[in-house]
Amino acid sequence: MTILTPAEQRVADALAQLGLPGKVIVLETLATTAVMAADALDVEVGRIVKSLIFKGAETGKPYMLLVSGANRVHEKRVGRQLGEALERADADFVKDVTGFSIGGVSPFGHPAPLSMVIDEAFLPFDTIWAAAGNPRSVFEITPADLERTTGATRMNVT
Repeated sequence: MTILTPAEQRVADALAQLGLPGKVIVLETLATTAVMAADALDVEVGRIVKSLIFKGAETGKPYMLLVSGANRVHEKRVGRQLGEALERADADFVKDVTGFSIGGVSPFGHPAPLSMVIDEAFLPFDTIWAAAGNPRSVFEITPADLERTTGATRMNVT
């Protein structure tokens, strides 16, 4: 049995508390990028969730965008839809607001709730894969469960 890191355990606990069936899976290789995760899981890159943190330019508010690994965020368009210009967040900001380091940021297990957006591109897939607190770990979830349990707003992010 693999021993989970404290960050991975936070994600496993969050999944259990939400009643989600997904389990934290520790991969044999690091998956610090969507392509690496897709290769490790032998799935298409569009099924990989990139949990990206942006900062509101005026308010400094953190926004988590759950983006398909196949897509790039159109920051200006998403910012207009959110009502605030977006800035890229640095590694320290990401760690502060999520409790995770870049490369392992999960949609679950944060110190405080975050405003979330989910990429519409996930809708055609039965299941998708997200980071579980560490670049070596992931979990599987349906797009509907991810949207429902995070309270994310559905959006075309490209």
